[in-house]
Amino acid sequence: MKKIWQKDDLATNILVNNFTVGKDLDFDERLAKYDVKGSMAHCKMLAETGIITQEESEQMLSVLNSILNQIEDETFEIDKEAEDIHSQVEAILIEKLGDTGKKIHTARSRNDQVLLDIKLYLLDEIREITALTDEFFQILIQLADQHKNVLLPGYTHLQIAMPSSFGLWFGAYAEALLDDVEMLFSVKNIINKNPLGSAAGYGSSFPINRESTTYNLGFQSMNYNSVYAQMTRGKSEKMLSMAMATLAGTLGKFAYDVCLYLSQNFDFISFPKEFTTGSSIMPHKKNPDIFELVRARCNRIQSLPNELILLTSNLPSGYHRDVQLTKEILFPAIDSLKECLEILSYTLPNIKVKDGILEDEKYKYLFSVEKINEEVKSGSSFRDAYVKVGQEIENNTFEFEPGNLEHTHQGSIGNLCLDKIEYQFNKLKNKLLG
Repeated sequence: MKKIWQKDDLATNILVNNFTVGKDLDFDERLAKYDVKGSMAHCKMLAETGIITQEESEQMLSVLNSILNQIEDETFEIDKEAEDIHSQVEAILIEKLGDTGKKIHTARSRNDQVLLDIKLYLLDEIREITALTDEFFQILIQLADQHKNVLLPGYTHLQIAMPSSFGLWFGAYAEALLDDVEMLFSVKNIINKNPLGSAAGYGSSFPINRESTTYNLGFQSMNYNSVYAQMTRGKSEKMLSMAMATLAGTLGKFAYDVCLYLSQNFDFISFPKEFTTGSSIMPHKKNPDIFELVRARCNRIQSLPNELILLTSNLPSGYHRDVQLTKEILFPAIDSLKECLEILSYTLPNIKVKDGILEDEKYKYLFSVEKINEEVKSGSSFRDAYVKVGQEIENNTFEFEPGNLEHTHQGSIGNLCLDKIEYQFNKLKNKLLG
């Protein structure tokens, strides 16, 4: 297929072509429907401003709508001879409409086309990640409420610290997701600006109407400055990668906790055997491979911002081919993050928590602070009570009957504030999915 920038019939060197196109065609399948929708909005605007006739616009819209239907029916195939999806859509228009089809590229560039496609794609992916995060969040909230009275040892420095609960543990990760979704919301607001009309980064002498394409494509606003619109290529990807890394950090930490709590030395939780794997030589093994792989994948995702920063940080303003590589860095990572969320939401409802954990003698010092607090309530100063209880521990004379732990402040064992966390999360989620 002849490239849209070719001015003669001299073909590009095959090795050069393969190197410059790279993996673009593989990733352009994801961008196909957005490219067509962008062309449709552009085509309508060209007719509105009198740059093309209404009849020409309707002819192109008919062909574009047909291509969009094929994409949505999954019958559309990217031509392996095409340089990219933009070239193929234009080639189809020219094949179907002749000279009329050649007018589609008036007042735009492949630069603002790919900017538009990627922004629309990322906005949809943010919605999908949000929906999957919501599913996982609701499971955590439900488990936190269900197991709010089941006590669990709390640790600092991996040393026995103070009493916790499964409600507090599950609820902690639910609230972590609240902050992670807030990051996604901020990124959505930054990306949700129309770059179409910036052309190659310096606008156009045609009297185009960028408000029209902004409205028809559902953007909240536009990138007004044409140079800055081009500068958002790479920046949009970096911003989303940072939000993804934050969410991945939460999922990875949770997965690590699960691996720890599943081990025989902790033995706080269990899963049905179909959610674990065995050993080729040790018949007793039940390995938490799902959670180990979630942890590993999430560690890789947390490296994304650094990789994208290194790719883009030494570039001046204007378009550079370097940014083509952002697709092969970011797109597979989006898939991986969604798969992690899906497998966690599938697996977690099957968790079994162990009751009576703190009855084990090795956890008796968990209640040292509880005993200090009791001494303080009886009139002692905190420091004197601390010394007294510390000496009892040193002399092996420490005794304490916990009974019912009375923790009442917001965010404690006895007051998880799950309703407030859920309210804040749902408010943000609705904005993201709306």
